[in-house]
Amino acid sequence: MNIKRIYAIFLRQVYLIKDNPTRSVQMFVWITVDITLWGFMSKYLSGVAASGLSFVPLLLGAVLLWDFLIQVMQGITMSFFEDIWSRNFLNIFASPLRITDYVTGLVLTGIGRSMLALIAMLLLAALAFGLSIFIYGSSLALFLTILFLFGIALGIIGISIVLRFGPPAEWFIWPIPALLSPFVGVFYPLTTLPQWMQYIGRILPPSYVFAGIRSIVAGGGFSVATLVWGIVLSLVYIVLAYGLFIMVYRKAVRTGLIARYSAENVS
Repeated sequence: MNIKRIYAIFLRQVYLIKDNPTRSVQMFVWITVDITLWGFMSKYLSGVAASGLSFVPLLLGAVLLWDFLIQVMQGITMSFFEDIWSRNFLNIFASPLRITDYVTGLVLTGIGRSMLALIAMLLLAALAFGLSIFIYGSSLALFLTILFLFGIALGIIGISIVLRFGPPAEWFIWPIPALLSPFVGVFYPLTTLPQWMQYIGRILPPSYVFAGIRSIVAGGGFSVATLVWGIVLSLVYIVLAYGLFIMVYRKAVRTGLIARYSAENVS
């Protein structure tokens, strides 16, 4: 890998965001809506719950962490889409840029976008609803690591789908987090689900994060070894996702699909 080329991919996205305020705003609009909506809902449930359980760290914390995963994924996919929308994709690969440099640059961009979003969410949740993310203790670092790694895997899978089927396949990407959320138990234990959905949930790394959140808020401990298993699963997904992207890219080059990528449809 070439550090300068990787940095060039990252720097291009920085300039795109810096020079266009609309790109900057859209990074924060939906997370602000989510944090505000779920923050007030959590406060209401805490007030009417007979158990005295605080729903703010339970529900709002889960929303915050889930939005963090979405921001990691979208940081990668949106950077890729920028090259598609500007019809710059073929220009990039007409250069000496290697595919590993390009993907690493997209991941680096995803890191930057997700960190900005995380800071904004933490500040809003703390100032408006009194949520301190440090209530989760030392497990917080593992929570974020799992979600970050899995978000990278989802982002790479997303750009693989669009690379294979063309720009019209973008609409497949946006619902991915919503489709996965029932299986990972963002707001409820996996035991609530039918057995077949539980099997799927256990192979999805975020399910270990949200099980850990509920355990900590309920006053119990949570196995660090289980969270480490979630990290291992996330790394496996990254390897599989990268393998998928390489396979799709090579097929696109071999069959000539990449040369027609600016066309409206790719079959």
